[in-house]
Amino acid sequence: MTNLGKIQAFFAAYAAKDVAAVAEVMAPDIIWRIPGHHPLSGEKRGIDEVLAFFDQLARANFKAEPVMVAEQGDFVVDHHRGWSDAGEGIDMTWCLVFRFSDGLIQEVTNFCADQHHADLFFWSVYDLKPIPDRLA
Repeated sequence: MTNLGKIQAFFAAYAAKDVAAVAEVMAPDIIWRIPGHHPLSGEKRGIDEVLAFFDQLARANFKAEPVMVAEQGDFVVDHHRGWSDAGEGIDMTWCLVFRFSDGLIQEVTNFCADQHHADLFFWSVYDLKPIPDRLA
């Protein structure tokens, strides 16, 4: 299967909430970068952290629909619509750059059309714990 085919299978598994199939295409030491200044931003390292991130997206009823996907060597670029009606709601385009190594997703960097709006959305869905619990 091509890298492009693996990404298409990844999105189908994600939409079906098939965690095992999603994990199957990831390298054990995958790095998934989420830019921004919000509770879910930062690097996720390893399959467990990436899957925990996906669990949080599911909590926000976040959905994704591919618009265009292209492959070049070890890279696949996915341009998709991502939306949710949770919190303040969000509906915008996103771009994921996947890098493959040995047939598995090794690295992903996520870009969005409006980082400020994304930050506001994620803050509206994921509150920080109150002090002192936040500091524990």
